[in-house]
Amino acid sequence: MEIRPLDDRVLIQPQDISEKKVGNIIIPDTAKEKPNIGEVIAVGTDEELQKIVKVGDRVLYGKYSGTEIEVEGKKYIICTRTELLAIIL
Repeated sequence: MEIRPLDDRVLIQPQDISEKKVGNIIIPDTAKEKPNIGEVIAVGTDEELQKIVKVGDRVLYGKYSGTEIEVEGKKYIICTRTELLAIIL
């Protein structure tokens, strides 16, 4: 199944960031908040957005951003342009 976002939306596949442990330092659960990073799978039809974000880019998005969907067992997030925080270079 193919998903094509419309207008200023971006389809993102969230990436799981593994934790690195150093020594015997205990980090409380409240400090373990991870950034939300994902790979752009598809970009909407907005021409200006297509100039900024490309398929394959890694992006940072807000914690409560977008709409989570599951297609064929894979999880995706559809965000609007305003919910994207940065492109990771």
